[in-house]
Amino acid sequence: MSTNGRWKWQDVNKVNFSKIRTTIETAFYGNNVELLTSRREAYKKALKSPGTIATDLFVYKPELLNLDEGTRILLFNDGATVGRFAGARKIIGMPGVNEDQLAEVIREAVYGTRFRKMYHAISFTGLHPDFIVKNHILIPEGFENTVYNWLLNFQDLTSEYSLMYENSKLLNEPDIYIFTDPDWSHPNYPGGLALFDPNNNCAALLGLRYFGEFKKGTLTLGWSVGNRQGYVACHGGLKKYEYDGKHFVAAFFGLSGSGKSTLTHAKHKGKYQITVLHDDALVINLEDLSSIALEPSYFDKTSDYPLTSEDNKYLITIQNCGATVDENLKVVPVMEDIRNGNGRAIKSKLWSPNRVDKIEEPVNAIFWIMKDPVLPPVVKIEDPILASTMGATLATKRTSAEKLLPGVDPEALVFEPYANPFRTYPLSEDYNKFKALFEKGVECYIVNTGFYLNKKVPKELTLEIIEQIVEKKANFVDWFGGLKTMQIPEFEVRTSDYEYRELVKLSLTKRVEFIKNKEIENQGYDRLPEECISSLNNLISLL
Repeated sequence: MSTNGRWKWQDVNKVNFSKIRTTIETAFYGNNVELLTSRREAYKKALKSPGTIATDLFVYKPELLNLDEGTRILLFNDGATVGRFAGARKIIGMPGVNEDQLAEVIREAVYGTRFRKMYHAISFTGLHPDFIVKNHILIPEGFENTVYNWLLNFQDLTSEYSLMYENSKLLNEPDIYIFTDPDWSHPNYPGGLALFDPNNNCAALLGLRYFGEFKKGTLTLGWSVGNRQGYVACHGGLKKYEYDGKHFVAAFFGLSGSGKSTLTHAKHKGKYQITVLHDDALVINLEDLSSIALEPSYFDKTSDYPLTSEDNKYLITIQNCGATVDENLKVVPVMEDIRNGNGRAIKSKLWSPNRVDKIEEPVNAIFWIMKDPVLPPVVKIEDPILASTMGATLATKRTSAEKLLPGVDPEALVFEPYANPFRTYPLSEDYNKFKALFEKGVECYIVNTGFYLNKKVPKELTLEIIEQIVEKKANFVDWFGGLKTMQIPEFEVRTSDYEYRELVKLSLTKRVEFIKNKEIENQGYDRLPEECISSLNNLISLL
């Protein structure tokens, strides 16, 4: 499934080029643009870029990553902002977003780079002939580490993947084009501007330095393509368990810091043969329930990995961490979020010993990872409407991966539908697609990886619960309203307790209010079907 980067001259006038798409793509053809054709070339540029720290650690098996022998792990740091800023996002097609006004802003931003060298890099989102999209990005000189990280995070143009792309099905979709200028500033956008024109596969990332903006900005458009092409766009992790001649495919959905990557990469003490698809970005085919990874590498937090951790063997680059000199006078990184929160690193695909780009077997279960303190460690939902509704009201807490506005409580419980703040289309489309998955027999579970009534749910317990589900040994009992849970002595579910029932009722009521607000916000752009509120109200009436 490839996009179309070129148009026949006689067909140009028949193609609906938007103002913004035309402005952005045109910038790629200027005589100030240099094409970077490989990770190797980008590494050499990044190594010489001012501020780069070349550590005395070397990339593991660089020849398997399209890098040269002796490639060092590079460290580069941003300034005050070390997370994504949701307030910068503007999406063409959303109510209240003025395309003509923003097109003018983008024209001026492009003009402002005419005296600067710009790097044009190319990569792929999607790693299988059934779903592979070509990306183009334009990044100014001085941000060589950004373009290098981008080529590491996504699939660069190796002969293998270039041939795969050429032989994939051609779709009526243009290539993705992204114009960027991290140095840009504008009084009307003090936090920067991340503008997306999803129907025309283009974006502008302006005044934003944090690499996560470039990663998620590219994925935003890739997910949008997938949604149009009949896939379920997933900000989640997915793995396959194999044991005793059986298999079980599980998908985990949660925001950064929820345990999504931990659950995806857990090795389960060797009890199963584990195959990992990815821990952050994938699509699920709505017809056969197979799944495809969108990127080869992992953009992971460094807070849980001290320098001595075996996992650091697979680092390629590091962002927003400190550096020091060890006893051997070698320059090494200072991990564990000492410099700032949300230290990050790109790990190679070799981190997962059994990594694949597609899992043919259908998904068996979806796990909504929540941090709602009234929910027991695990809840099973059998009604497709309620299962998708709970995904649409996935409860969690903000993390250091996001830049929060002053006065925003980082500990407050928030709802992030399907753990995906990168949606560019109406929320109802995700609701209907996840509902369809559950109607096809995909099981639904909620796992609480936070606190249950002020008692922390340990990671070991969550893993044990999932293993019992995988092996079909989990003993679920009725909770209420068709919901089921497991009897865990240290986490007793006190349904008969009045105060507890009131807390559950409050949690469900907040979900109803969240959905009702969607009917008002942005002129109802993200309105959900009435059945969502009805399913929640049915539960509330039983408490």
